[in-house]
Amino acid sequence: MFTWIKIAFRNLGKNRRRSFFTVLAIGLGFAAVNVFGGFTAYIFTSLRDGYIYALGNGHLTVFKKGFLTHGKLDPVRYLLSEAETQTIKEVLQGFSAVVLVTPQLYTSGLLSNGEVSTVFIAAGRVPSDLRVISSHAKGTIGRLSLFTGKSLEDDIPHGIGVSAGLAEQLQLDIGSNIIAMAPTVGGQVNALDAQVFQLFESTVEVLNDKLLLVPLQFAQSLYDTSSVDRLTVLLQDTAQTEPIRAALTDAFTQQGLDVEIRTWDELSLLYSKVKEMFDIIFLFIFVIVFIIAMMSVINTISMAVMERTKEIGTLRALGVKRNGIVRLFALESAMLGMLGSILGISLTLISWLIVEILKPDWTPPIIAKRLPLEIHVVPEYALFSVLCLVLLSIGAATLPARRAAYHGIVEALGHA
Repeated sequence: MFTWIKIAFRNLGKNRRRSFFTVLAIGLGFAAVNVFGGFTAYIFTSLRDGYIYALGNGHLTVFKKGFLTHGKLDPVRYLLSEAETQTIKEVLQGFSAVVLVTPQLYTSGLLSNGEVSTVFIAAGRVPSDLRVISSHAKGTIGRLSLFTGKSLEDDIPHGIGVSAGLAEQLQLDIGSNIIAMAPTVGGQVNALDAQVFQLFESTVEVLNDKLLLVPLQFAQSLYDTSSVDRLTVLLQDTAQTEPIRAALTDAFTQQGLDVEIRTWDELSLLYSKVKEMFDIIFLFIFVIVFIIAMMSVINTISMAVMERTKEIGTLRALGVKRNGIVRLFALESAMLGMLGSILGISLTLISWLIVEILKPDWTPPIIAKRLPLEIHVVPEYALFSVLCLVLLSIGAATLPARRAAYHGIVEALGHA
């Protein structure tokens, strides 16, 4: 076998220019696929960690059954009572993978600066719990500050956050006093004084002139209730999401709780859409690159067959069987694929190093802050690319190699 490898190397060296450009085409294609794959891996990680940690949505969210379909029209009916919330927390405490359980209550109403009023949507959360969730983030996401001003506090319920568009509309600034008005669960109109502690950019553009972030106590006081509309669950590891969801579903059923559990990716529609889009783009790039690589290999091997017809005839006359000729060209093609893959790995690492040195930044879809752009090195993508390129190179060489092997010996020796 070693002898055949030496022969294959020598054959590739007979036309160094053609072999070089074939290897270069394969290497560039490999790098293009893997650099883009590394970028998409970074995108998916940023979207996932941004939703789970930076925005404080956790891995799982528990709702009363029917809330997501009918809760907008009749939210009071689908609130979780104190007793239900306590029972859910007790069930969750039995799972070691659960790090934190925090309640939330979304409210809506009118916000006034004393002169004009406008509609608002408020996310009522426990500020200290949000800080715990964000502290579990890895990398850049965990260090992000998504607001200007000071943090909200559990024991200062009147301190709230206002989205930039809403603040501009009502001419508010940090420290401004405002009034929030909303109907209570009993049908009365309630009004509470509040102070702007922070300003932030909403990750959803259409909500940038409507969104408030308020302590849970403020939201409950505004609605005059001790109930919540959801419980957010933070897990130790994102990979545990589906197994824990399945186990919790059974546990809640046994407790007679009429609830439903949604995972972070089911609630993050942006993540699902962006992932689907990038998967399709990646597939197109993958197909185009490998078609180019296949055509390069076919061209190289076809030219080699034409130029080495007499050599093939000589080998056949010396007793080399047709399958041996096919194996020889297949081995040469596999070497082209391997050399191209090695070059591609080098180019991918060089691209990663350049990005690490230059540190370009950008604004991702789910975070309204500029972040350093990254390219992740994904070993699975590289291994899959090497395997595909080598197999594709062997496959591309098969047809011209078989055609060469089935030439008559006399005809091959007399080829001019």
